[in-house]
Amino acid sequence: MSGRGLVQVYTGDGKGKTSAAMGAALRAVGQGFRVCVVQFLKGGAPSGETEALEALKGQVEVFRFGRKPGAGQDSAWVDPANPLPEDRDQCLAALEHSKKAMNSGRYDLVVLDEVNLACAWGLVPEDDLLRLIRERPEKVELILTGRSAPPALVAQADLVTEMLNIKHPFERGVRARKGVER
Repeated sequence: MSGRGLVQVYTGDGKGKTSAAMGAALRAVGQGFRVCVVQFLKGGAPSGETEALEALKGQVEVFRFGRKPGAGQDSAWVDPANPLPEDRDQCLAALEHSKKAMNSGRYDLVVLDEVNLACAWGLVPEDDLLRLIRERPEKVELILTGRSAPPALVAQADLVTEMLNIKHPFERGVRARKGVER
């Protein structure tokens, strides 16, 4: 990427945070940049977006961290009031991997998917996340996604987009559909 990398935050209760980040990753690949996606809280089945990015091996690497789901489940839900030690361990491992990836010199864009929520739930220390942002290499573009971005993170970001939920089929009992929401 040319010039100084910026920090982008996609947050809010509406759909589209991860999709926006994956679109930015795809745009970066189209311009010949190298991308690393680190997913927090996503140890379950891969999404259509991550499967598509995996097909771009050599330009994009996707790393997924999170508890594995039980039999017959697509994902392992984290109880924010009572997270399991494994949930915290997986998030801390994802943060450590993010630091290494960001400082490796291998990537132009690093996406930390769902890190905002992991931070809001106390699974990633806010000070550690803010330090990661401050200490990133100058040319690395950093995108952080997830609901409930902490105010200090929003203040430190260069670009913040809040997705607002107006209406969603989930509210009518429609489950996430393959190829559309997952």
